[in-house]
Amino acid sequence: MTNPLPRSIDETQALLARGDYVADRSLATSLFLALAMKRPLFLEGEAGVGKTEIAKVLSQALSRELIRLQCYEGLDIAQAAYEWNYPRQMIEIRLAEATDKRSPGASAEGQKARQELEQDIFSERFLIRRPLLRALQPASQTAAAPPVLLIDELDRTDEPFEAYLLEVLSDWQITIPEIGTVRAEEPPIVVITSNRTREIHDAVKRRCFYHWVDYPDAKRELDILRRKAPRAAQGLSREVVAFVQRLRKSELFKQPGVAETIDWANCLVALDRVALDPETVNNTLGVLLKYRDDLERVAGEEAERMLAEAKAAA
Repeated sequence: MTNPLPRSIDETQALLARGDYVADRSLATSLFLALAMKRPLFLEGEAGVGKTEIAKVLSQALSRELIRLQCYEGLDIAQAAYEWNYPRQMIEIRLAEATDKRSPGASAEGQKARQELEQDIFSERFLIRRPLLRALQPASQTAAAPPVLLIDELDRTDEPFEAYLLEVLSDWQITIPEIGTVRAEEPPIVVITSNRTREIHDAVKRRCFYHWVDYPDAKRELDILRRKAPRAAQGLSREVVAFVQRLRKSELFKQPGVAETIDWANCLVALDRVALDPETVNNTLGVLLKYRDDLERVAGEEAERMLAEAKAAA
């Protein structure tokens, strides 16, 4: 049984909080409007700030199926929407040929049989449904309510695939030449994410409600850490957040996201640390920073200076 959609911004924040997702007011507002007006939600921001997690929490909180389309370079219709089951079609053709050998090929019965075979092999039983088509199927055929469709990291695909998405996002339908148009009786909840490695075309953004997901401030990040790393001591959590907040002010190739903050706190718990010290910080910087140049820039005296500032702020 599915849960009802939130009826206000406050209910939207509470719904996300039940899934241990700490959303600010602006994000909750964008999500509430997208749900209320049945529009896709386009979330853009740096990697690791919690964009994908929103779709996961929505799916869990609303008790709806999560259908995830993980984007990558070269993604095409066959992997994103549908494709025909060619091996099964060939078997069907061979079986039809075997049973049709006794009938003259030019006879009326033979022609009729070939026409029926052509219609049969391009029927839905030979159709392989990929994420987009599965999400648009009528709710009565799939689940009690439309699913949550996550189109993750759309910026990894190319422009032709973006163009293909326009029909889906505008009319909630997919056109299959051999069958016709498959249209959703009720649109799914759509969340699109992008790490902004390239710009997404305006035509896609116009069909969505847009929200930029930024790094959280210290207060919200501490709240997130208390939910996601509850075993960490309170003093340690405050120092971790203060250190990461200062780290993000540095000129780094890749700043640590919230995911890295959570990982670091859990690693420190695994090391039985209740407070940060210079040696531990330097030995575990690889949890926060993923590029050699960033590690070399921060390790050593710079890390000790940041740690001293973080302890003073915490």
